[in-house]
Order: sequence, then structure tokens, then C-alpha cells
Amino acid sequence: MPSDHAESLTIDLEDGRTVSGLLAGMTHPFLSVLAAGLAERRIATLRYQFPYMERGSRRPDPPTLAQATVRAALVLARRLVPGIPLFAGGKSFGGRMTSQAQAESPLPGVRGLVFLGFPLHPPGRPSDERGRHLFDVQVPMLFLQGRRDDFASLALLRPLIERLGGRATLELIADADHSFHVPARSGRSNEEVFTGMLERLVAWVEIVGGCTEP
Repeated sequence: MPSDHAESLTIDLEDGRTVSGLLAGMTHPFLSVLAAGLAERRIATLRYQFPYMERGSRRPDPPTLAQATVRAALVLARRLVPGIPLFAGGKSFGGRMTSQAQAESPLPGVRGLVFLGFPLHPPGRPSDERGRHLFDVQVPMLFLQGRRDDFASLALLRPLIERLGGRATLELIADADHSFHVPARSGRSNEEVFTGMLERLVAWVEIVGGCTEP
């Protein structure tokens, strides 16, 4: 799929509502560039809106509705690209809602979960309570996390991932914040950081998806 192509989609929810989506990328700069980078590496992506985003609200959806949206998007993804290794996840809230859905009831056909900045707690309010459901997730998980991420204290995240055992992999991005931006004093550009992060993601997906040997 060309990296500059995006197909408009409509995702049907169980309650009769619909949300829009794009196969391979949407408007958020970070996720658009991510989708393009994955497409260049022959990994297709399906991005979608949560209902609260669709209606322009700042208040996130209740977990039950957000999880239902994740499941509806998964149904569409499986129909569009059947027979290929399937992964789920997302950036921040989207990743956490995906893991909660997986913990509640396994997402059919999903090989693993990818988190781009897992929001373990609100900034300035350290706690690992939001990560407790991860112990009910039985598929491999990749945590791509900036070392300066205010939404996940490493003093809490590291022990949590260690307790999850072999199914959890933590990839720390030096100097990066929750948006994977790095300060100029780091000597690296945001583009360099992003490329390195993308390569780590692709390598993990290829191993877990069965494309290469560890």
C-alpha cells in the first residue's frame, strides 16, 4: 500500500452508531507519519476515531464504549486483510483501551499488542493501578516508552513490566517525552528518534508475527 494513500472507512458499532476511519493513516501528525513508515516497511495499518473524538468532545468515552470501538475496528481489519498476522494497540489512551479490551475478552486473531507511550498514570500522580489489567493479557506486549514520559514513571513501569514476565517487552527511548519529542541538547532530532523507534517496533512485530527467528 503506498504510504501516501488512505482509504476512507466507516466502522459500525454494536449500538448502531458509526465512526469514521482511514486505512493507513489519519490526520494526527505523529500517527500519520507512523502509518506511512509502517507502510514503507510493508505493514498496513487501520486507524480510527473513538466516538468522543468523532463528536469533537474533550471528554473520553466510558471504557465500555471505547472497548467496543476497538472490537468493531478489529472486525473490520480482519475482513479487509484476512490471513495476515494481526496486531492491535495505539498511542496513549488508544493503547490502554485496547489492552483493557484484550484483558476483558481476548481480541480474536490478535498476535500481540503495541503501546506507543502507555499512560500508566496522569502527570504528577504516580500510580500503577491503571496497569493492573495487563496481568490478564496473555499475548505478547511491546511498550515503546520515552524516558521523560510524564504519564509513566519508570520507577513504577519497570517493576510492572518485570512482573508481567516474558510476554512484556519494554523499549525505552532516550530523552523522549510522551510525544516522543527530544530536547535539542540530546544531540538527536525528533526524526532520528522516530526512525529508531519505528525500527524497534517492526523488528518486534516480525518476531512475534512469526516472520523471523528471535
